Formats: sequence, structure tokens, C-alpha cells
Amino acid sequence: MRVVRAAGVAGFLLLGGCFYSSEAGKNLETRVDKLDKDLHAEQKAQAEKLDQQLPRIDQKIAEVTKALDSLDQASRRSGADTSVQLQKVIEDLAQLRGQVEAYTHDLDQLQDRAAAAEKKTADDVPRPTDKKEFFALAQSKAKSGDIQTARTLYLEFTRKWPKDDLAGDAHFAIAESYYAQDSCPDALPEYGQLIKNFGKSKSVPLAYVRSGDCFARLKNPEAAKLAYEQVVKDYPKSSEAKMAQKGLASLKKSSSTKGKK
Repeated sequence: MRVVRAAGVAGFLLLGGCFYSSEAGKNLETRVDKLDKDLHAEQKAQAEKLDQQLPRIDQKIAEVTKALDSLDQASRRSGADTSVQLQKVIEDLAQLRGQVEAYTHDLDQLQDRAAAAEKKTADDVPRPTDKKEFFALAQSKAKSGDIQTARTLYLEFTRKWPKDDLAGDAHFAIAESYYAQDSCPDALPEYGQLIKNFGKSKSVPLAYVRSGDCFARLKNPEAAKLAYEQVVKDYPKSSEAKMAQKGLASLKKSSSTKGKK
């Protein structure tokens, strides 16, 4: 059984480089690495749990069958009701197994069809050769609500023109689209690319704030605090600094609440 969006969590590895330049930033990178490992471990545990479902059903069927076989003829005759009940358990478990297998099959098919449809939609879009027109096309797709195609185009832009200033905007746009969907494991690496490679971009302060928000959502207050503090330190008079101050206040309030419990 496949594990959905494992690749998104693996994207944290992109933050292994110089996400932030200060000492506080280095500490933040360490926490990112730890978060990556924790997420991988959690996802692995979930995958193993799912994989164990069907074998456990088989084991239960085998146990019930063995219990039935151990009854002698006299017991079966005198305990007819018990025998019927045990047989019903076997039938119910077999039906459950069939339902699980059918659900898994249908889910895999739906995922394959959705992935194919998304790829086909993006593939059908003509690509301009001019980089500004290419970027404008991605923006238009995003504004029209075709987020998947927009992401594909933005990603292609970063590969075609990786050092262009618009590539930083593309990383930020991708990150924002994931952030809006509360998909922080996918958003964080894109914010990281912007901060790491396009430090002069006007979107960097907000990328710091969003990173802090994401770490807070992912239950990593230490990393969130570092990200917020970086905004306050580097952009003290910005509107993003005010947002970061609110984030810090929220972290402090949450910490105090937990301390009282």
C-alpha cells in the first residue's frame, strides 16, 4: 500500500544548506533536520501500521478457524449456537478483508487517474520561450484557480532560469500555494530556497514569517521562535515584523497554557 505525499516530507532536505546566515539560523537548520527525521519516522510508522492491517485479519481468521477445528463432534452438536457464531465471525472477517482490498485498489486507481489528469493538463499548455511571458502564464493559471498547472509551470521556470530574480518569485508562489492548503512540509523547502538563494527579494521577510507559522503548525515552537525572531531582527520596521511579534506572542501564550496544565 502506497504512502501519500512522502516526497513532500522529503523536501525538508533542501533546507539542509544555509537556510539562515546567523547563528540562530544554524540552530534553526538543526531543528529542521530533526523535524525531517521525526516526520519520516512518523510516516514510516503509519505505513507499517497500514501494511499490518491485512495480515492481522488473516491471522484472526486462522485463529478462529483453529478454534472451530479444535471442537469435537459432540461439542459442536451440543454447542450449535457457538459454532454458528464462530462461523459468522469468520464470514464477517472475510467480508472485511474483501472490503479493505477493494478500497485499497480503488484508492490506488483514483490516485493514478488524478496524477495522470494533472500531468496531462499541464502538458497540454503551450510554453512561451520568453521568460517573462512564461512567468506570466504561470501567474494567470494560479489566478484562474488551476493551482496544479501553475505549480508545474513555476517549477519549470526555476529549472530553466534558476538564477533569475523571477525564480525567487516562483519559489515563493509555490510555497504560498502549499501554505494556503496547510501543506507545510511542501511549503517550507520553497520558502527556504527563496531565503537561501534570493536574499534581496522583497518576499523574504514574509517567507520568514510563513516559515515560523509552518513550524508552529508542525508543533516545533523552538524553530518557529527562531524564524520569527529573525524577521524582527533583520526587518524591525516592516509590517512582517509586526506579524512575527504576534507569532512570538502566540508561542508564548501557548507555552504558558501548557505550563499551567
